[in-house]
Amino acid sequence: MRKDTGGPAFPVSYDHDTFQPSHVDEAKQLMSGMTLLDYFAAKALVGLLSWPGDDGSGSYHSNSDPAHTASMAYEYGKAMLAARVKP
Repeated sequence: MRKDTGGPAFPVSYDHDTFQPSHVDEAKQLMSGMTLLDYFAAKALVGLLSWPGDDGSGSYHSNSDPAHTASMAYEYGKAMLAARVKP
C-alpha cells in the first residue's frame, strides 16, 4: 500500500490482448485504476454535496466553492487513509 494514496482502489489483472503498453510504467498506470485516496475523496464528496452547509451559521464548510469543496473531500480522504493504520 502506498502511504500517500493508499494504492490502487480497483486494480485490474494484466491482459496482453487488452493492454499493449510501450513500457512497464505505462502498464502499471493502465492497470492501477483510481487510487484509494481518490475513492475515499469521491465518497466524502457525496456527503459534502448532500448538505450545502452555511458559512453564516458557523458551519465548517460551504459547498458554494467547488475548488474548496474538492479540497475538503481530499482532506477527508486522507483522514480515512490515516484511520486505516491506527490501532
